[in-house]
Amino acid sequence: MNYSLRQLQIFAAVAQHLSYTRAAEELHLTQPAVFAQVKQLEEGVGMPLLERIGRQIHLTNAGREVLATCRETLDALERMEMRLADMQGLKRGRLRVAIVTTAKYLVPRLLGEFCARYPGIEAALTVTNREKLLARLAANEDDLVVLGTPPEGLDVVAMPIADNPLVVLARQDHPLARARSIPLARLAEEPFILREPGSGTRLAVERHFAQHGLKPRVRMELGSNEAIKQAIAGGLGISVLSSHTVALEGDHGILHTLDVEGFPLLRQWYVAYLAGKHLSAVAETFLGHMLGRQVP
Repeated sequence: MNYSLRQLQIFAAVAQHLSYTRAAEELHLTQPAVFAQVKQLEEGVGMPLLERIGRQIHLTNAGREVLATCRETLDALERMEMRLADMQGLKRGRLRVAIVTTAKYLVPRLLGEFCARYPGIEAALTVTNREKLLARLAANEDDLVVLGTPPEGLDVVAMPIADNPLVVLARQDHPLARARSIPLARLAEEPFILREPGSGTRLAVERHFAQHGLKPRVRMELGSNEAIKQAIAGGLGISVLSSHTVALEGDHGILHTLDVEGFPLLRQWYVAYLAGKHLSAVAETFLGHMLGRQVP
């Protein structure tokens, strides 16, 4: 058999996503380049590893065997790199961090400070929604993950790193913008723009309303905080978001924080990793950086 480590890495990415396009995006390659490498691997193995049925890509039996070996090989290489990085201290090494989308207003600053202090570290930051983040966490794809609520059903170590207050946002000319101590029942009459089901922020909002026997009137669901802010600015409704999402806009933006009874909802950001996971020296140091950082 004649194949390369790079071909194994590319095949593992295609097999994980069952998509040449998504694998190419992850690896920063063109789709034809990814396809060609997989074809060369199949030629080296002497058997087809993937098959297309309709519009879906599936692993063949041979593909599943090769994928299992790929993962064992790549995991062993990663453990070797981790041990070598530990031997070198923090002069070199890799750090992989995944965060939920709202945490992009917090974690990149911490990561930037860390990389400035340790310029030899190669860092990768993945920003995704909660559902995909939990899948990455379960698959042990990252050194550390940052999310708003520790997951249930996974044996993880989770530690709070910063406050994450949730506030009610409306356009600055909204009829409730100058009101004080707005009852939650009055707020429930307003059209809401919320994140997609499963979002940590949405879960917190729905839980808070349910505790008071209420339910928000959802007018629209959007998959990003920036899209929600634009929808609020367009007068489509109100929303509940982390105060971090508007921290950089100052006091003169088009969005206004409403004075609602029971708000802000006091939550926290957590850093988490699988219980029993051996953190590299780089990950241990970045974890300490996050835990020791005072975030305004």
